[in-house]
Amino acid sequence: MTDKTNPVNPNDREVVKDRDSNPDPITGAPGSHPVGTGVGAAAGGAAATVAGAAIGAAAGPVGAVVGGAIGAVVGAVGGGAAGKAVAENVDPTAETEYWSRNYNARPYYESSYTYQDDYAPAYRQGWEARNKYHGREFDEVEPDLKNDWERTKTTSRLTWDKAKSAVRDAWDRVDNRVDRAAYPNDSRTSRVVPPSDRV
Repeated sequence: MTDKTNPVNPNDREVVKDRDSNPDPITGAPGSHPVGTGVGAAAGGAAATVAGAAIGAAAGPVGAVVGGAIGAVVGAVGGGAAGKAVAENVDPTAETEYWSRNYNARPYYESSYTYQDDYAPAYRQGWEARNKYHGREFDEVEPDLKNDWERTKTTSRLTWDKAKSAVRDAWDRVDNRVDRAAYPNDSRTSRVVPPSDRV
């Protein structure tokens, strides 16, 4: 279904409404990741507020306040874009396609279970949890993941003990891709080592 976003405006654009498209709230483009954008915006805004205040302090106390406010706005926009970019490394369509083709080659696969009913919910939990628990390790959040599984496993017949390997597999696949996107120049860990940490 296509609707005009503002029929009074001569520069209006058409936006395709699709409940799964995650439209960007500003541009209407599909693929917005509100959690990633929000996290990035908050982090960027906080960091830039401090930097802006420091720069503005050269002009006195009023300059520090104005510099901090400008820095917050600029940092939130830039941080939001960075957060969105990290979140966009998780493409549910690509993940679904990958796992539907590869699930039966995994060491934990059991032929008595199907992809659609049993393994797909576990993989989905894994890639979604990687963003939900961003910055934390799988083992650290496993109790939460187990509780989440018991509440959201839908049609799956897998117990947590059987689902855990699939959840971890999807988590690790996304985790590795996010690390490569965020740290493309480190050949050992796929992370760029900041100059202060280099030996």
